[in-house]
Amino acid sequence: MATSKEFHDYVVECLSRAGDVTTKRMMGEYLVYSRGKLIGDLCDNRFLVKQTDTSRRLLADCALEYPYNGSKTLMFVVEEFENGDIMKELLEGLYDELPEPKGEKGRAGSKP
Repeated sequence: MATSKEFHDYVVECLSRAGDVTTKRMMGEYLVYSRGKLIGDLCDNRFLVKQTDTSRRLLADCALEYPYNGSKTLMFVVEEFENGDIMKELLEGLYDELPEPKGEKGRAGSKP
């Protein structure tokens, strides 16, 4: 099941209150960027983020799941994306801990 436009728009609205977030559509799902860095995905109406020290600390109670069949990367399923304080801290931590994008492919898309 692809992520619905309504779910996408709601998550982006919530995250945008906490920081600069953009998405890029990818095969019916979305890549999620914070200030140009890839932080996670919207897959099957779930918001998933990469594992870093910050996400492990803030999301310790969240499930770890694969974003799609065949994925080799477990990601946190974030359910409290409406909590602005946690999302702000999460976005800032992810930005600090994740590498800079490489070349043209690493640049974030825009909000659809």
